[in-house]
Amino acid sequence: MSWTLAITGKGGVGKTTFAALAVRWLGEQGKGPVLAVDADPNACLDDALGVQVRCSVGSVREEAKAIAQDGSFGGMSKHELLDLKIQESLVETDRFDLISMGRCEGPGCYCYANNVLRGVIGKLADQYPAVVIDNEAGLENLSRRTVQQPDWLVFVSDPSARGLKTARRLFELAQEMQVAAKRFGVIVNRTRDNDSVRRVSEIFEGTEVCVLGAIPENDELSRQDVNGEPIFGLASENPVYEASQRILASMIERNTNGGR
Repeated sequence: MSWTLAITGKGGVGKTTFAALAVRWLGEQGKGPVLAVDADPNACLDDALGVQVRCSVGSVREEAKAIAQDGSFGGMSKHELLDLKIQESLVETDRFDLISMGRCEGPGCYCYANNVLRGVIGKLADQYPAVVIDNEAGLENLSRRTVQQPDWLVFVSDPSARGLKTARRLFELAQEMQVAAKRFGVIVNRTRDNDSVRRVSEIFEGTEVCVLGAIPENDELSRQDVNGEPIFGLASENPVYEASQRILASMIERNTNGGR
C-alpha cells in the first residue's frame, strides 16, 4: 500500500516547494518512483520538478467530451477512453511520475475533473511506493474526497501571525467537512527566527495536529525560484533540504511506530 502525503495551505506559502522536496527525498530513500499529483488548477509542480505537463486531467475532460459528441470512440467505452487518455497524460521519469489536474478548458465546474482525478489516484496509487499530492489553496479537492485518507495531511504556513491563524482555520474547516486523514501536521515555512515553532505550537495546542518543524528562508532556493530551476539542483547540504529531510523522516517514523 502506498504512503500518501497531501499538502495544503493558503496561497503563496510554499506548498509546491515542499511537495517537490518530498518527491525528491522519497526517491532518494528508495521509495520511488513516486506518484506526484498536482491537484492545483494553477499547476506549477511540473516546473518545480523540472518537467513539462503536456496534457492535464482538465484537458482530458474536454477531449473526452468532444469525442463523445462526435461518436468516435473506436469501439471503446467512455470510461475506457478516459483511462487511456489519463495514462497518456502521465509524465514519466526514473524518479517520479507526475499527473496534473490543470484547468478545465470549457465551461462548467471541476466536479467531473475531480471525479476523474479521484478515480485515477485510486487506480494508480497502489502501483507506487509513495504518493505526494500538491493541493490547491484551501480544501476544495480534499472536501470532494479526491484523496480518500492520506497518511498525512500537512498544512504549510508562513511564519506570520495571520498565516498561522489561517492554518488553524483550515484545520478547523477540515474537521467540519470531515476530511479524513490518518494524521494531521503543520510546517512553518520561510522562517527567519527560532520562535516560529513555539508560536505555531501555541496556536495548535489542544488539537491533534503535530507540529512537524520549520523550514528557513534561503537565498539559494529563492534564486532557483527566480531562475525557474528544479528542486533537484538544490544542494543536499542546503538548510532548506536538511530541514525538509528531518521533517519527512519524522513523519515516516511516526507512521512506523504509531506515534503522533
